[in-house]
Amino acid sequence: MPAPIHSDHSAPGNPLAAAVWDADRLHRYARSGPRYTSYPTALSFDAAFTADEFSAALQRSNEAQRPLSLYVHVPFCRKVCFYCACNKIATKNTALAAPYLARLDTEMALTAQHLDTRRPVEQLHWGGGTPTFLTLDQMSELVDKLDAHFGLSDAPERDYAIEIDPREADVLTLRHLQSLGFNRLSLGVQDLDPRVQKAINRPQPRALTETLMDEAHRLGFRSLNLDLIYGLPRQTPDSFAQTLRQVIELNPARLSVFNYAHLPQRFPPQRRILDAELPSHNEKLAMLRITIELLTTAGYVHIGMDHFARPDDSLAIAQRHGTLQRNFQGYSSHAQCDLIGLGVSAISRLNDSYAQNKSTLEHYEAAIDQGQLATQRGIRLCRDDLLRREAIERLMCDMRLDLSALSERWQVDAQDYFQSALNALEQAQHDGLIDIRGSLLEVTPVGRLLIRHLAMAFDARLLSQTDNHYSNIV
Repeated sequence: MPAPIHSDHSAPGNPLAAAVWDADRLHRYARSGPRYTSYPTALSFDAAFTADEFSAALQRSNEAQRPLSLYVHVPFCRKVCFYCACNKIATKNTALAAPYLARLDTEMALTAQHLDTRRPVEQLHWGGGTPTFLTLDQMSELVDKLDAHFGLSDAPERDYAIEIDPREADVLTLRHLQSLGFNRLSLGVQDLDPRVQKAINRPQPRALTETLMDEAHRLGFRSLNLDLIYGLPRQTPDSFAQTLRQVIELNPARLSVFNYAHLPQRFPPQRRILDAELPSHNEKLAMLRITIELLTTAGYVHIGMDHFARPDDSLAIAQRHGTLQRNFQGYSSHAQCDLIGLGVSAISRLNDSYAQNKSTLEHYEAAIDQGQLATQRGIRLCRDDLLRREAIERLMCDMRLDLSALSERWQVDAQDYFQSALNALEQAQHDGLIDIRGSLLEVTPVGRLLIRHLAMAFDARLLSQTDNHYSNIV
């Protein structure tokens, strides 16, 4: 396992080094808002954007010859975690995977016929659900199909990742994944407290995670990410701090520490969580503060929102170089890729379009069986969308925005173009969340916690959407 990193409170990215934690200020900004994994957000996607529109977008994408990023959604889980808001199918019937893989193969063929597949696949991500629901042979089959249709890479700089449930994987799984070309792993942990694990229906002893991490390091996986969630039932600031201390001992390269959004009216499994066992808003703020304090003291860079990385990780390096990107898995180090989403509910991002597949397995299967792309909805971006997307993405990824650079790139007066956004940011500037000096906007350390709020100032579509579709910012 790599040697732990250490630093003091003056480490870059430590919000508590530059400003006193102000819970009242955070309360004032505790509203809901988009996470901006895309702009426009998925609420703007329209059913009028059909499979034909997506086919045309795929063909247009060949002109720029951008590299490809492939996302494969495996929706199956053997057991439901009560907090989960993913598109998943809970089943112990592993026979369901075979027909799903066959349809993925058909979808790949339908997609690839519109693409110049000489474009390198620099990024691959398997998510879910639980990708390790698949057998080792099925994983091999899926990689073979992806390679046959798109041509996978063995370049050292590729970013090939898979989400893993430590309860369903072992050292043989990791060795097999390495042989298939994966070089990055994301392990779901959520919390190490047995009381919390019981409340969310996810018993997972630390030894399971630690064993896998030790083997992954031994095998030479380039980067390991652990997912944690704060705000779960039975959590307290003290108990979550204990989980964080144990996780720091494990020394992952990256951490994603998500704010639990309790939306039982939208996600039925969450109805099994007792409201009385949920921490209060003040307790959640305390967990957030402890998270940032402990992780930055341990040397992690606060990338933004809920992402942390060691300074030598590709995520932190990409942020320093200005090449970080937001996508549907969060922050990504491969900015200049066209993303192709495969499988039920998967979303594609091309240079000028987004397209989402049908969100139920039945409807996805029906479309594929008819020899059609499974597009359910999407959007083609206009010039205003493209300009605003770049502004929002650079602000969220770089924690700064250079309006003069935008002016030059888009041949507009960006300060004039975004005057309403600058006006909307006046209170945030007064509250110390952002510094605006001429054409340069710099997010302050505390502003990193509220970066979603700052990005919302540039969102021209937000007023037509309802807040209850989004999680709270803090």
